[in-house]
Order: sequence, then structure tokens, then C-alpha cells
Amino acid sequence: MEAASASRVSALVLDWYRRNARVFPWRMGPEETRVGLRQDPYLVWLSEIMLQQTTTAHAEPYFQRFRSRWPTVHALGRASWEDVSSAWAGLGYYSRARNLAACARIVSEVGGFPEDFHALRDLPGIGPYTAAAIAAIAFGRRVAPVDGNIERVVSRLAAIGGEPDGPGLRLVRRRVESAAQSLFDNLEEGAPSGDLAQGLMDLGARICSPRRPACSVCPVAAECVAQAQGRPEAYPVKAPRSLRPNRYGAAFVPVRPDGAVFVVRRPPKGLLGGMTMPLTTPWGDAPFFELPEGAPAAAWRRMGEVSHVFTHFALSLQVWRADVGQGDVLVEEGRWVPQEEAIVMLPSLGRKILRNALSADASPKARGSL
Repeated sequence: MEAASASRVSALVLDWYRRNARVFPWRMGPEETRVGLRQDPYLVWLSEIMLQQTTTAHAEPYFQRFRSRWPTVHALGRASWEDVSSAWAGLGYYSRARNLAACARIVSEVGGFPEDFHALRDLPGIGPYTAAAIAAIAFGRRVAPVDGNIERVVSRLAAIGGEPDGPGLRLVRRRVESAAQSLFDNLEEGAPSGDLAQGLMDLGARICSPRRPACSVCPVAAECVAQAQGRPEAYPVKAPRSLRPNRYGAAFVPVRPDGAVFVVRRPPKGLLGGMTMPLTTPWGDAPFFELPEGAPAAAWRRMGEVSHVFTHFALSLQVWRADVGQGDVLVEEGRWVPQEEAIVMLPSLGRKILRNALSADASPKARGSL
């Protein structure tokens, strides 16, 4: 993107953002950043980690709870993994929670977040986009954080495209990143780069949408090559989606007379790593048609099946329940927890399993609380 055009676009986006900024609990308003106030890097980081692969509507209540419980990165760095994983349960993509806890410990130990993009990249769970977002929004660095919204805006502005399954897709991505960076390089002196970053994000979310973009009210329509071509929806070019394979397994829910259920902590690495879950078999390519070998010794009865979609595969689990004695020990590693506590600490897949196992003997009122 030419410097003159990039400078005009940056100024137009900033002007539009100052009048149309979205309000989020992690965001400082443009009236504050214009007078030199800086956003808290902890809140920027926390929100960006939560928003990875997650909608703002779903992430916002989690953000509020984390900020209330751990108002600083130092407080979060001192938190136990059990508390962090329990608070994260239901937000998904649980490797983020592990990296969140690890990053908080490191940042707390060194006294705060580094301001440099490359130093931020060295922290657990922080990739190029998140590092750029923190550097730009919290520290005023002129680096472009290219998320899906900014990619869409910039690729349309400059009509950057390519074949979706061709070898040039990586080159296209680099061209988009270069064009986005030119907007920051040509930002007027003293203008807050964080406002430009958030303005581009808001523009992509509210105006330059994937389908039926509102070009008639877009502040940069006059600078947009894709709009001039009459084909903004042709950009950006995406790689074709591959079909998700299916995986299968079984889950076991022992229930004591007092209603407590048995849960275990999963291994620290892999999907749901370190999270508290009901017992399950390994997940494989073939479904089970009867009680799997190796199930803990108990009078199991099949309750049903639950499905869950991960990023790269779809999972189906048979759910088995056993009503056991108060002192029974099924496996060495694990613990009994009250149902209401389990519901809070389990990730969404675990909640599905528990609801399925307990639904047969729950009253409508109790079932609704699970």
C-alpha cells in the first residue's frame, strides 16, 4: 500500500473509531488514549488469550470473573492450577489455560510484561498476533496485529488475493501483513497505535463483515480497491476447509450414595491437558458397541452418548454409570467431589458427560441445575 493512501486510511479509521468505538471491559476508550493514557497490559493480554477462537459474548463473563478474582498478573501468577483450570472450565481450548498460568508466573517473577514485540513472543501462549496486539494497544508500539477482522479489511483495501489451494497463499498472507504494517508506519505523529489497531478490528467486525459488507457507510470505501472492483466478498482468499474426522471413546461416571461423582485430572499435555474430567478411555477411530475392556470393576449401565466438536475432529463418547458404595475405590488416582462442585470445575465436555450420566434420576428442577 502506498504511503499516501496508507496515511489517509489510518487517519480515516482513527476518526471513525473515535466516534464508533465498541465498549468492552478490557478496553480503554479513545477519549482516554488520546490524552496519553495507556491500557493495562495485563487486561489486554488476558482478553486476547480468552478471545482466541472464542466470541466476545462468550469470553466477556469469564474475563470479568478472572479480573475480579485476580486483578493483577501478580495475583494470577500466585494462583493454583486447580483454581485457574476451574475458572477456565467451559471456555474451551484448554491449552490456553495452561499457557495463561505459565505466562502469569513468568511475568510476575520478572516484574511485568515486556514492551518489545519479540520479548512478548518468547512468553508461553503468545503468538505473533497476540504479541503485536499487546505491543500496540498497551505500549503504543507501531506494530500491526493482524487478526481475522484486520486481515479482511486490509485484503479488501488493497485487493490482495490468490488461489485458495495454491502455493501462493503464504505469500498472500505476507502481503496482507505488509499492507497492514504500512498503516501503522504511516500513522500521524502522536496518534495512538492502539486506537488504530482497535479501530481496524471494529471496522472489520461492524462494517467490513465477511458477508454483505456495509460499503455504503464505510469510512475508507473511497480508498478500497475491492469496493472499486465491485467484489469485496472475493477477499480475503481462504484455504478450503478439510472435513473433521470422527473419534470415539467411552466415559465412566461412578456415583456414590451421597451423590458425589468420581473425577480425575488428565495428563498435563494433549487435549484437555491438566483439566479435571470424568474417567474416559483413549479416543480412537472405532466406536464401542459394548463395555470397553479395562473399565474399572463396577456394575456399569450404559446411559447414552455425548458428542463434542474439537478444532480438528469430532468426538463421540458412550457414557456409562455405576452406583457404588460409599467406601469403594475404583482407581488409585482421582477424587470424589459433590455434583455441584463437579459442574463448576469440569470443562464443557465433562459437563455433557455428567449431565448424561445423571439425567435419569434427576428431577426436572435438579436436571436444570446440572
